[in-house]
Amino acid sequence: MYRILFLFVFCIRISVAQPPSHLTTDLLEHTDRVFLDGYPSNISPAELGTAVERYQLTEIRNAKPSLGWVVGGGQANTLQTAYRVLVASSPGLLLKDEADIWDSGRTESNNSIAVTCAGKPLQPSTVYYWKVKTWDNHGTESGFSPVRSFITAAVLDGKTACYPLQITDDRAESITHSEGFTFVDFGKASFGRLKLTLSSRNDGDTITVHLGEAVKDGRIDRRPGASIRYAAYRLPLMAGTHTYTLKIRPDGRNTDVSANASGVKPILMPDYTGEVLPFRYCEIEDHPRNGVVIQNIVRQTVHYPFNETASDFHSSDTVLNRVWELCKYSVKATSFAGTYVDGDRERIPYEADALINQLCHYAVDREFSLARHSHEYLIEHATWPSEWIMQSVLMAWADYLYTGNRASLQRFYEDLKAKTLIGLKEGNGLISTRTGKKTPELLQQIHFKGKIADLHDIVDWPQSGILGLGKNEPGEADGFVFTDYNTVVNAYHYEALRLMSAIAGVLGNGEDEAQYAREAQRVREQVNRLLLDPKKGYYRDGIETDHSSLHANMFPLAFGMVPPKSVEKTGAFIRTRGLACSVYGAQFLLDAVYNAHDAEYGLQLLSSTGERSWYNMIRAGSTISMEAWDNKYKPNQDWNHIWGGAPANLIPRKLMGIEPLEAGFGKIRIKPQPASLRHASIKTPSIRGDIHVAFDNLPGEKFTLEVEIPANSLAEIWLPKLSSKYSLTVDNVAQKGTVTGNFVKIETGSGKHRFVISAR
Repeated sequence: MYRILFLFVFCIRISVAQPPSHLTTDLLEHTDRVFLDGYPSNISPAELGTAVERYQLTEIRNAKPSLGWVVGGGQANTLQTAYRVLVASSPGLLLKDEADIWDSGRTESNNSIAVTCAGKPLQPSTVYYWKVKTWDNHGTESGFSPVRSFITAAVLDGKTACYPLQITDDRAESITHSEGFTFVDFGKASFGRLKLTLSSRNDGDTITVHLGEAVKDGRIDRRPGASIRYAAYRLPLMAGTHTYTLKIRPDGRNTDVSANASGVKPILMPDYTGEVLPFRYCEIEDHPRNGVVIQNIVRQTVHYPFNETASDFHSSDTVLNRVWELCKYSVKATSFAGTYVDGDRERIPYEADALINQLCHYAVDREFSLARHSHEYLIEHATWPSEWIMQSVLMAWADYLYTGNRASLQRFYEDLKAKTLIGLKEGNGLISTRTGKKTPELLQQIHFKGKIADLHDIVDWPQSGILGLGKNEPGEADGFVFTDYNTVVNAYHYEALRLMSAIAGVLGNGEDEAQYAREAQRVREQVNRLLLDPKKGYYRDGIETDHSSLHANMFPLAFGMVPPKSVEKTGAFIRTRGLACSVYGAQFLLDAVYNAHDAEYGLQLLSSTGERSWYNMIRAGSTISMEAWDNKYKPNQDWNHIWGGAPANLIPRKLMGIEPLEAGFGKIRIKPQPASLRHASIKTPSIRGDIHVAFDNLPGEKFTLEVEIPANSLAEIWLPKLSSKYSLTVDNVAQKGTVTGNFVKIETGSGKHRFVISAR
């Protein structure tokens, strides 16, 4: 009898859905700080403002913020069917399941990622509390989530809210005492400052402190070259034991607020962090001679909040593993400014850096606010390359695709239309920056503050004859020949128009949706008619040249412009060029290669140990992705440039094949392309929860795939076909699937699933 009762109780317990978790307010999960849970509801705005400033609390700037949560996955194939949200001015009301701001009641909806807070209007400088419960397709009602709180800002202007920067104390990985100096290695470089606790016998004693990113002959390299950082400081001491924080000297190059040629200014560090310097190593000289004793050494690293455990990757290729770790860490390290910037040399936001940074950030952390903030900043502070201006449309779509939240699309819709650069269109259907179409009105529409002449094409960077490269050195554009009608620029134009059509559709603007779709189709047809060489089967750089570069081919292939009959020849030409592009261009090269299902070449590029490889960054001594493959390819490069970190998104998106098919990961495509890689496993975050994928691969014989899909999501699984005859099991049950090219496609719901496909 007791056994029967136990089984009955056990069945009752497992049928109860887990409460929602990971609650977000305007995409921010961690808005609870310090003492806010239970904070008096009658606090005055002035008192609250003091607390916000003192504790650097996060403030929501929207009068109707979006609320989101991760649905509890008590059973497999779980989909939310309804929710109830309670928003209150005090936590006490929520404890009684009551709300004085908004009670949504049971609302029939599967929306769990962008629910607009309704009810009474929210007031500025106020603390609010909320919780949520859900119902699912199994007829199960969850319990309420834990209560979360958020603070509204003094001005509710609708701008994207961000977390304040964090300061983390890092301990040394190793400390070596030598004659006359102490050498400190923190293991990885980061942006920060140094804090020392020292004991001195006399007032007026001094020591010398060296900080740097590179080493030479066992010491910090005093002349590292390029823009690799080194600095020395003389520190006067007081008698006794004291703690000193080095005040980092500002660098005029990255702190001068006078605008550059594009009218763009560097991002300055906030007062509460102080100025920072990227460094890994520290040397302290003179202290033995002066009798100074080092009691403690701490590096105070400044970074945007980052969850180290949100993602993970491991494979049977040790080089690939190290490349992943380099690029994942680079996302955290380069977040130091609170806006995506191009590195330490300039600290200026550029669209090209931001797009790669955005995709990498989504792949390694469940964090969306910094990407949106940086993208919106760049909408209003455009830089000079024509292609990069159009990248604002690509970033806007990626923001929506990964968050499912369309607030930013609505707010900047008219700006995004201008960012397609449709105002540069000529009679042949293509755009050009060289035919007199640039006007002051156009520059104003795209928020470009430079001169008309400053707006021009880039293709890749650097180019020959600049930045220390001689005229005989090719630069990173593979000898691209610039003409009036540029293949790369018009490939970007096609992609911007295509995505603008999709954006218009999301916002319900049917007329714009159809118009942009027609414009995109015309550009695709004209590029293929005027720029695709029918004899060679691949693209020329422009109408007025016969030269074909890597770039003129990888961008059309990455953006899906290449006619099916030309994909093989375009891909074959791309393979002949190798990595004849910059670390920025490599993002699009690998996108193109994997889109063409050339997985073996993709793996070869990602795991290369050649001079032009991500592994070479590690070999050179950097622990953050570099601005170029090596100093000789960009003599002024820095060692902290996120646009060199593309594998952080290429490995999850392309090699492991995890991408959203529907906005906000309502439907996920998992399409691994392992090539000869034998084993790999990954955890990558999404707005709906973590996604786990692992495979075992016997090429041509057997492929085993294990996935874990978050609740309230569906998945489309693509498996390698292996042979014309195959057998497929899903969770040990025989299935058929749908053959699509060299893949077998099958759909599944949330939970853990195991797929085995074998050649017969």
